[in-house]
Amino acid sequence: MPVRIIAFSGNTHRPSRTRALVEAVAGEVARLRKVDLKIYDLVDAGQGIAVASREALPLPAARIVEAIEGADALIVGSPVYKGAYSGLFKHIIDFVHPDALIGKPVVLAATGGGPRHALIVEHALRPLFGFFSAQTVPTSVYAGDAEIVDGRVTDGIVLERVARAAAELDVLLDLDLRRSNPRIAAAE
Repeated sequence: MPVRIIAFSGNTHRPSRTRALVEAVAGEVARLRKVDLKIYDLVDAGQGIAVASREALPLPAARIVEAIEGADALIVGSPVYKGAYSGLFKHIIDFVHPDALIGKPVVLAATGGGPRHALIVEHALRPLFGFFSAQTVPTSVYAGDAEIVDGRVTDGIVLERVARAAAELDVLLDLDLRRSNPRIAAAE
């Protein structure tokens, strides 16, 4: 049975380098195992997401949150905005139930304008998913302006990190910590 993987790209337009990076990771995971993959962009949440409660979310945004919660694993990418993820990206994640990601394997990815933006993964994304007690893979993937050309990852080092992150996700899916550990399962 294929694993359900949700890829969520925090971009507000298409095409986007962040989407291309998320797709590269997803493609590599699909090469390793059979997956049921759905990719969402922040833009798919639609207008009107600036609400205070989950019940007030427009249907497209609510479906993204439900998909994130129901996935077996996540691939999450964000463009860098002033040294972190965007407020709208975080706003969607804020609606995810705190227990929904416990033990869930997650690949973290980001795109930015240069090398100094690479810190977003360790200083913003990893702590965010740490709050949820998600199992983030050790290898994160970052790509700058020059490493994605015409919607494709072209840099060899970034492609190596894509492959490594996908392989680590594959291992975590085999471990399935949420089901094999009774204490984690009980917390869900």
